[in-house]
Amino acid sequence: MKSPDQHIPLAERVRPQTLDQFIGQSHLLAQGKPLRLMVEKDEVRSCILWGPPGIGKTTLARIISNQTKSEFFALNAVSSGVKDVREVIAQAEDFKKIGKRTILFIDEIHRFNKAQQDALLHCVEEGTITLIGATTENPSFEVISPLLSRMRVFTLESLGKDELQKIVDQALVGDSIISKDSLEIEDEEYLLLLSGGDARKLLNGLEIAFQLAEPDAAGKRKISKKDLEEAFQRRYSLYDKKGEQHYDIISAFIKSMRGSDPDASIYWLARMLEGGEDPKFIARRMIVLASEDIGSADPVALMLAVDAFTAVDYVGMPEARIILSHVVSYLAGAPKSNAAVVAISDAMSDVRQLPNLPVPLHLRNAPTKLMKELNYGKDYKYAHDFQNNFVEQQNLPDQLKNKIYYNPTENGREKQIKERLDSLWKKRKK
Repeated sequence: MKSPDQHIPLAERVRPQTLDQFIGQSHLLAQGKPLRLMVEKDEVRSCILWGPPGIGKTTLARIISNQTKSEFFALNAVSSGVKDVREVIAQAEDFKKIGKRTILFIDEIHRFNKAQQDALLHCVEEGTITLIGATTENPSFEVISPLLSRMRVFTLESLGKDELQKIVDQALVGDSIISKDSLEIEDEEYLLLLSGGDARKLLNGLEIAFQLAEPDAAGKRKISKKDLEEAFQRRYSLYDKKGEQHYDIISAFIKSMRGSDPDASIYWLARMLEGGEDPKFIARRMIVLASEDIGSADPVALMLAVDAFTAVDYVGMPEARIILSHVVSYLAGAPKSNAAVVAISDAMSDVRQLPNLPVPLHLRNAPTKLMKELNYGKDYKYAHDFQNNFVEQQNLPDQLKNKIYYNPTENGREKQIKERLDSLWKKRKK
């Protein structure tokens, strides 16, 4: 007869119950650190736990609730709505009358829309509930400002090798099922690499590999590399999202697009995606490249890159790979210009060396009578009053009046821009 524990996943069986058992986030949970002090002093305030998946956000919320003897309710933003929130609030109001705190944990809080987040405002402000939200997305972009201003954001970090090793050791010794067997893992480092820094994925993979490894005649189990690959349904690709490979490959990716090589660009894209890189990180870098390396040579490039980021956010993996490949091939094939980045770099250099140069009088705003009497705005020439909507006048401070920052290339659309500017400005004809 099977043990009742066999129906409970390993990750749940070994879930830490106290802060001392919790592994990772020492910058928040070590002695004297802010989150630990908040719990130990029983001064828990509404907060957001922001960090990558599988690092213990849900576990941490449960521990906080247990150690502060609070009522605990958990909702998932994907499957819950305003009705569910209001039901929890109603119960929390009853608990508040008898002096008991209620903690409402909302996983993936970034998926709540504005109306759903608005429903939380009043009860958070009054202290009816203590809200703990978990998100993998930047809360500054995904949580409405009124709610965010009432909550403290704690940034959780990815788990490192030593922390993942401790989680494995804890499971091998402390789990009610695995600890009963004599178990050997052929390559523990391979197990850690396959987890990608996700403790939940690590434990799920370990559990499946344990089931795949049949006991030998002596009753011993040995988890092989093949068992691990079967359990995780993948092989490890040498790509550490926080290590040297991360920076080398993103560099190769950008340089391949800058070098107009779509084949290499798509290869490095595939390496990143296969290594588990966040597709939105890739899309953000493509937006920068569209301005830094293409610019006005092809104005469509920036619009397409921004659209790609939005589409990737909407669709997610695995389909996002198609969107990224589509836009990467376009950016790689587009004409190139770095005129925009050179222009702003030169201008900022002058601003630092010559700060606070006065604005020419004719360009100044003159909303008051005194300002008009001081000649603010006098002799300003309105471009639309002249032929071809252009008139030559000084728009830079006197010390920089003949300076040229933007030098369009002969590539793509920028060639037309160059021809127009050269025809308009005497200083450019020189």
